[in-house]
Amino acid sequence: MVLLLFVDLDPDLAALRPLGGFFVLRTLRSAAGEPAAARVAELPSLAKAYRKVTSDVYGDILTFRVGLVADRLRNPELRVAASIAHQALAARLWSVALGCAARYDGLPDLDPRLLRWDAGATAPDDLWLTEVRPLPAGAGPATLADVVVHGHLEPLAEALRARYGVATGLLWGNAGSALAGAARELDRWARADGRTEVADRTRTLVDALFAHPLLSPSGIRTGPAFRRRSCCLYYRVPGGGVCGDCCFTQPPGSSPRAASG
Repeated sequence: MVLLLFVDLDPDLAALRPLGGFFVLRTLRSAAGEPAAARVAELPSLAKAYRKVTSDVYGDILTFRVGLVADRLRNPELRVAASIAHQALAARLWSVALGCAARYDGLPDLDPRLLRWDAGATAPDDLWLTEVRPLPAGAGPATLADVVVHGHLEPLAEALRARYGVATGLLWGNAGSALAGAARELDRWARADGRTEVADRTRTLVDALFAHPLLSPSGIRTGPAFRRRSCCLYYRVPGGGVCGDCCFTQPPGSSPRAASG
């Protein structure tokens, strides 16, 4: 019998810190006394990005974020920047939720209205939780799907499709890729730290999540490996290429397609 050793959901979510920057979720409590605390409290929520509500901090924060990514990638194609920005945010959301589920066997309420988004920052300074409020439903796959897929990824995808014309299949491919990547990193940490119960729980949760009707078509899984059925468009970035889980083996135009996108 495997003994699961979980820790209580603490107000600073400190158990996420050893997992790496993409897993960390800062809280206003952990920011208390820091110079940035007051500014963070004024940052717009993710709910505003999904609803496309104008913020006094960045104007339209979703437009700001996509434009910033386009500038950093030196790529004027906003559709490409929107895809890359989407995958990064999806990776953060999956990492935080999966990390909490695996380490705490519980989830804080990650309602978009409670998450502040610094759209100009990188992990782990991009997301801040205003209140650590444990969800009563625990941390099973249904709760994870409700929190991440329905609470965040669906409204985010809708906003990006409407504004930038990013394909639905591409966006759910991003979501599947982000989930698979978070699972691999969590498994790597767990095995290196001798926490096989965390690795086992992660695998069980991820197996169930990939059975979700929005995620199951996103790619093919072979153990921890994942091959998506779409392309995130990173090959269109100057100096970019295909990612390790891409449906292409080489950038389109340089070789025949390895799979349909």
